[in-house]
Amino acid sequence: MKFTHFLAAAFLLSATAGQAQNAAPKPLSPAKNTNTTARPKLIVGMVVDQMRWDYLYRYAGRYGAGGFKRLLQDGFSCENTLINYTPTITACGHTCVYTGSVPAIHGIIGNTWYSPELGRTMYCAEDTTVTTVGSSSAAGKMSPRNMLVTTIGDELKLSNNFQSKVIGVAIKDRGAILPAGHSANAAFWYDAGTGNWVSSTYYMNELPVWAQEFNQQKFPQQYLSKPWTTLYPVSTYTLSTADEKPYEGKYKNATNTSFPHNLSEIANTAISASPYGNTMTLEFAKKAMEAYGLGKGPVTDLLAISLSSPDYVGHQFGPNSIEAEDTYLRLDQDLAAFFTYLDAKVGKGQYLFFITADHGVAHVPGFMAENKLPGGAWDDKAAVASLNDQVAAKFGVKNVVKGADNYQFWLNHDAIEQAGKSEADIRQFMIRELLKSPAIAKAFSIDNLMGTTLPEPMRTMLSNGFNTKRSGDIQVVLTPGYIDGGNVGTTHGLWYPYDAHIPLVWMGWGVRPGKTNRTVGMTDITPTLAALLHIQMPSGNVGQVIQEITH
Repeated sequence: MKFTHFLAAAFLLSATAGQAQNAAPKPLSPAKNTNTTARPKLIVGMVVDQMRWDYLYRYAGRYGAGGFKRLLQDGFSCENTLINYTPTITACGHTCVYTGSVPAIHGIIGNTWYSPELGRTMYCAEDTTVTTVGSSSAAGKMSPRNMLVTTIGDELKLSNNFQSKVIGVAIKDRGAILPAGHSANAAFWYDAGTGNWVSSTYYMNELPVWAQEFNQQKFPQQYLSKPWTTLYPVSTYTLSTADEKPYEGKYKNATNTSFPHNLSEIANTAISASPYGNTMTLEFAKKAMEAYGLGKGPVTDLLAISLSSPDYVGHQFGPNSIEAEDTYLRLDQDLAAFFTYLDAKVGKGQYLFFITADHGVAHVPGFMAENKLPGGAWDDKAAVASLNDQVAAKFGVKNVVKGADNYQFWLNHDAIEQAGKSEADIRQFMIRELLKSPAIAKAFSIDNLMGTTLPEPMRTMLSNGFNTKRSGDIQVVLTPGYIDGGNVGTTHGLWYPYDAHIPLVWMGWGVRPGKTNRTVGMTDITPTLAALLHIQMPSGNVGQVIQEITH
C-alpha cells in the first residue's frame, strides 16, 4: 500500500511539473528591496572615558531628572558589566566596545606599545601615510589602520551596501577613530595645539565648512573666559575630599589645586581637562549630526561619541576629588540637554542610545595612605633602568629591556643571542628581581601564560590581552591598590574591579526599563547591537548577545 501511494504521488508530481513547463512564462517583476525589518533611525554610542560604575549612584542624590536618572529610570542597566581583558586602557576599551573583540585579536594592545620592527614605541592610531585636515599640525596623522578587525559601524555599512552613515567624535583622536571603524564617513577630534577640531586625509581632503565655522567660534576661550567654579557651593561637596590636597595635580602655572581654576590663559589645552570639554564635544556632535543628516535617511546611522574630559580630570585630581564630582554633576546636565536634543531631532523612541566606559580608575595612592588603605606607586621607568643595570652586571648584556609599556617588557633578543647567553636564565633572573618589589604581585614570561598559576578571571583577561605579534616578553601584575605612576594623580590599566567594572545602560528604541546583575562583558555590547539590527557581527567578535536587551 505504501509503495502504491508513493507511485501515485510521483505520477502526480511529474504531471504537475510537465504542466508547469508547458505554461507560458510570467514576466519577472522589477526587483524591490523588501527588507522591512524594524530598526532604529539612529544608534548613539557614548563612551565616558574613565567612568567608574559607581558614579551612576555615588552622586545620584545630586543628579537632575533628565540625565543619569532618566537613563536608569527609562533604560536597562547591566549593573555588573566587566572588562574581560587587560590592560584596561583607553584605546583597548574603545576598540573592544565597538568590535566585540579583544586585544589578542583586534591588535590594539594599548594606547602605545613597543614595536621591535620599528625599533620604537608606536601609537595606536598613528598613520604616516595621511596628513591633518583642519590645521597645520601633525595631530591628524591618524587612521584606524592599526586595528585588525571590523567594527559594528563597518558591519552596519556592509549590511546595506554602505548606505548607513557612521561618524566618530571625541577630544581624543583614538576615542573618535577606533569606534568609528575603517569605513566611517568621518571621524573628528580636537587639536589642543591649535584649538581646532580636525580630521585626517584618511576620511576627507578638506574640513567641512560647518566644522570650520565651529572652530571659528573658539569655544575653548568662550567656555574658559571665566574661572571654573563649582556648580553648587563648595561646602556641599561632602562626597569628596577636601579641596586642597598634596596628591592632586595642578594646572599649568597654578599655585594650588583648589577652586576656582583660572584657565583662560591656557584655554586651548585646559578645555580637555575641564567639564567644558564634554559640553564642547556634545555641541560638535550635534553639528555633525545635522551636517550628515544622521537619523534622517531610510537606513540606520551610527554616531560614536567619546567624552574624554572625565579621564583628564580623573588622572589629575583622582576619583574622590571635588573636581571629579563637579565634572559628573555638570555632565549630568549636559546629558539631559543632549537627550532633549535627540528627542526633538530624531524622535523619542526612534534612536537607540547606550552609555558605557572604556575603563575605570584606581584611587590616588596618597588618598589610600591617608585613609589607611593598601596601595602605592610603581615606576616602570625606574624598573627598566634597574633591570638593565642588573642584567648588564650579571650577564654582560647591555640594555636588555628595549621597551616597557602596558605592564610588559620587550627584551633585546639580538643582544642576548650575540652575547651567547641563555634567554631563559635572563628571564628568570629578571622575574625574581621584579618580584622583590611589594608593588608587584606577579611576574612571568608571557609565553608561559597558560603554565603559570593564576586565578580566574585574571588568567582569561591576560590571555585576551596578549597579541602574539605585538605584545611583550615579560608580564607584571601590580598588587591591588598600586598604580604605575608617581605620588600625584592616578591611573588605570589593571584587571581589578576598580579599573574593570564599568557602567552599561541602554535607552530608547526597543529597550524596556529594567536591570540585570548578571555578569556581562564589555565585548557583549557589539553582538547585542548586531542582534538588534539583524546584521552580521564584526569579524573579530568574541562577545555574547545580552538576551535581556533583545527580548
